[in-house]
Amino acid sequence: MKLTERLSQSKPMIMGILNVTPDSFSDGGRYTTVDSAVEKARAMLQEGALIIDVGGESTRPGAQRIPAAGQLRRVLPVIEALREVMPPDRYISIDTTLSSVAEAALDAGADCVNDVSAGRDDPGIFELVAARNVPLMLMHMQGEPKTMQDSPHYEDAVAEVLDFLLRRIDAAGAAGIPRRYLVIDPGIGFGKRKIDNLKLLAHLDRFVATGVPVLLGTSRKRFMGSILDVADPAELVAATVATTTLGVIKGVRVFRVHDVKENYQALEVAWAIQQSR
Repeated sequence: MKLTERLSQSKPMIMGILNVTPDSFSDGGRYTTVDSAVEKARAMLQEGALIIDVGGESTRPGAQRIPAAGQLRRVLPVIEALREVMPPDRYISIDTTLSSVAEAALDAGADCVNDVSAGRDDPGIFELVAARNVPLMLMHMQGEPKTMQDSPHYEDAVAEVLDFLLRRIDAAGAAGIPRRYLVIDPGIGFGKRKIDNLKLLAHLDRFVATGVPVLLGTSRKRFMGSILDVADPAELVAATVATTTLGVIKGVRVFRVHDVKENYQALEVAWAIQQSR
């Protein structure tokens, strides 16, 4: 089954995070060899992930940009190796904002593109996705990773983020990408204050109401640590599970997480309860 067909179904799915970077906020430096990355991906697939999201550039607050050549050195060997072992009903996503990286990743076996800039960094991504007929994840971010948490501000975070995503959906459509190939992500933690993140979570149904599948990425995010007075992101697994449960109830379709087993269990139980209604 193609990923576009899977996304059209109502049951949500887990996207496992595979950062092949030295500086990601929670797991940087842990999967920088092909063998370690493939081993981690295998574990996430066994734990219930349907998508493995491979990224070669950290987007943590304060992160420096990595040029295409640097990203490709990191991600291509991993994607090629993953393609050899991936079951036919599981998928690879390339996490990049650059069309050249996305194109090479698709050539190597990736199934979709996850663009945290929503096509603003490189409009060529829209042309590429339209030509390849693959899903595209569009995320909201105020500013850029290096400066996004310096002084984020919104008058109405929910309305402003939703308006941005609707405009990016229109821009993607104008470039020839069918609406059914799109996924939207409110960008929890990307240029947002704690109150903004909480309001977005409280109103996930407004994003679901667009009819475009919604992706939620709260995994180990700092705003939850500030609520709990916890500094270590690895200690925020249960907090992430709480947001996954909420997201299933609200109708979110994809959950991008580090801790697949725990979030898969939460998803399955929440979904079973929803279905019983």
